[in-house]
Amino acid sequence: MIDGKTTARKKKILALSGSTRKHSTSESILNAIAALYSETLEIEIYLLIAGLPHFNPDLDNDDVPATVRRFRKSIEHSEGVILCTPEYVHALPGAFKNAIDWTLSTTLFSNKPAAMIVASTGGEKAFESLQLILQTLGANVADQSKLLLQGARSRVDDHGRFTDPAALDKIRNVVDSLQTTINSNHPQEAL
Repeated sequence: MIDGKTTARKKKILALSGSTRKHSTSESILNAIAALYSETLEIEIYLLIAGLPHFNPDLDNDDVPATVRRFRKSIEHSEGVILCTPEYVHALPGAFKNAIDWTLSTTLFSNKPAAMIVASTGGEKAFESLQLILQTLGANVADQSKLLLQGARSRVDDHGRFTDPAALDKIRNVVDSLQTTINSNHPQEAL
């Protein structure tokens, strides 16, 4: 409590960039979201998917590689996840899909509030794929928490600022929807 006012605790969000490229459009979008919601959300942008080993079910046991353990803990300790990815040749980027595959034997995404943004020139196939994957994993993704942002590169600059007001409104709708889903999972904390 500060000056007689109750201050809400910031919600912990893990943001996953589907691109391994430095300063990618996906990373710029996640940086913009982190800046826009810095007052209410504690957003950790996870940029280490390229460092995860290739998924191998034989390695998915009690002794998984340390990088996988840390990645899984990041998901586990978040109250919600934002996944933002480009589309490569009508599919999800390989490193991004590999990261998601490392959660298959867990329940990390089961009922986990999530938002998905496919930011690409086209993006329809990656959008369909990510939507199906999150549904299969049991993630809690509201319809308003899904966005296909076509022509994304021209809608955000390298400094994480939206240059297109319509795109900014769509992003706000996605993140606001995610917050609503988180609050409905923890109604006592939303007060």
